[in-house]
Amino acid sequence: QVQLVESGGGLVQAGGSLRLSCAASGSFFSIVTMGWYRQAPGKQRELVASITSGGSTDYTDSVKGRFTISRDNAKNTVYLQMNSLKPEDTAVYYCKYYGLGRNYWGQGTQVTVSS
Repeated sequence: QVQLVESGGGLVQAGGSLRLSCAASGSFFSIVTMGWYRQAPGKQRELVASITSGGSTDYTDSVKGRFTISRDNAKNTVYLQMNSLKPEDTAVYYCKYYGLGRNYWGQGTQVTVSS
């Protein structure tokens, strides 16, 4: 069983920055892909960014150039640095652990961007 604990959400003005963190339990963090998803009210959950065990990253088009995903395997933690935030980035953000036999989700952290 893997547990994920997210932190770093909050209220920020448009143009501001936030850094989300997701700490994972267990011994296999360094060999799995991690992802950040978000879900806005009335919308489907969407993939925002992902990072493989080797450090390769991928982003949805709407956040390219503004968000950066990174990981610290020594701390079992994945980060999402969010800059130049826009009101349309408002959502609950979830981290996802692409496990070897199943996937795990964090509890979510709210990000609200005011205009």
